[in-house]
Amino acid sequence: MKFLETAKTIRLKTHNGKYLIASNDEKSIRQSRDGSTPNALWSVELLDGQHYIRLKSCYGKYLTASNVPLLPKVTRSRKVMQTLPEKLCSATEWEAEQDGSIYQVRLKTRYGHFLRPFGGIPPWRNIVTHDIPHRKNATLWEIEVMETRLVPKNVQQPATNFAQITKSFSCSFTEPI
Repeated sequence: MKFLETAKTIRLKTHNGKYLIASNDEKSIRQSRDGSTPNALWSVELLDGQHYIRLKSCYGKYLTASNVPLLPKVTRSRKVMQTLPEKLCSATEWEAEQDGSIYQVRLKTRYGHFLRPFGGIPPWRNIVTHDIPHRKNATLWEIEVMETRLVPKNVQQPATNFAQITKSFSCSFTEPI
């Protein structure tokens, strides 16, 4: 998606008008109607050569599709959390599938689950899960680009000087290691 390639910071808004929020406990994710807080801002990290992105919260943690069930013994819906894994893995990668408007997407994990706002009676109201929903509209998110990257157009990268690289990184294989 072209507009995500230039987006640096975004907000995600549900079909119900609520924003994806990084909670103050720096672990959980929730929904809120107040999108003006810094907790509603997500940094976009593009993965080279892939159609996947990573979203980083204001706490420097990644939006992660966990294996933790939403409720005990209910394996269909799983929690979405903020984590900072030692090694970045596929749980932090999301594929944006465009649907409808240019700024409406569904965020899908590598395993086919969609980021979904969960509604219902308390205590489950305003939580966010990932699963395979029955209704596609339940997984639709509107992306609001808050800050863009400066990407120069039609600027050719200088040719790589391999001779200089070879000279600066040369080593002798006869030296003991």
